[in-house]
Amino acid sequence: MVIKGCDISQWQYNIDFIKVKAAGVDFVIIRAGYGRLISQKDPYFEQNYARAKAAGLNVGAYWYSYATSAEDARAEAQTCIEAIKGKQFEYPIYFDLEEQKAFNRGASVCSSMVTAFCNELEQAGYFAGLYISRIPLQTYISPDVASSYSLWIAEYGAKCNYDGLFGMW
Repeated sequence: MVIKGCDISQWQYNIDFIKVKAAGVDFVIIRAGYGRLISQKDPYFEQNYARAKAAGLNVGAYWYSYATSAEDARAEAQTCIEAIKGKQFEYPIYFDLEEQKAFNRGASVCSSMVTAFCNELEQAGYFAGLYISRIPLQTYISPDVASSYSLWIAEYGAKCNYDGLFGMW
C-alpha cells in the first residue's frame, strides 16, 4: 500500500497544509529539533504541528542527532521529549542518525545510541523509530536493534533495496 507523506522542517518556512493535503499527502514528519539543547527546537515546529493537525494530516516527528555516545543520545532524547510534550502523534518519533562522526564510532556505539534514544522515548509513552540511510543501517546498526524499532529508510530511487522489514521509505 502506498501512502504519501513528506518530511518538513524550518527550511520549508510557511507551509500551506491545506494545499499539501489536497495534493494527496496523508502525513507529515516534522523536525522537532536537533542536538542536546531546548534552544535547538525547530523554530517552526509548533506552527507546523498546529497547521498540519488543523488540515487533518497525520503527524510524526524526528530529532536530528549529533550524538556520539549512548549518553549523548539519552540527553538528546530528553530534550526531544521536552520539545514535543503535550502533542499527539499518529506516526513515530524518529531518531535521525546521519552524522559521519557518529558512524566513525562504529556499529556497537551507533546501535547503543539508537537503543538509548528510542528507549527514552518509549518510556515517555511515545512510539519510537529510527531514520537512517540504507547503507549506514546495514553497516552500523545491529540486526536486533534494527528490528526493535520502526524504520524509516532514506534511499533515493525507484525502490528500497533494504531486505529487512521497514515502516517507511
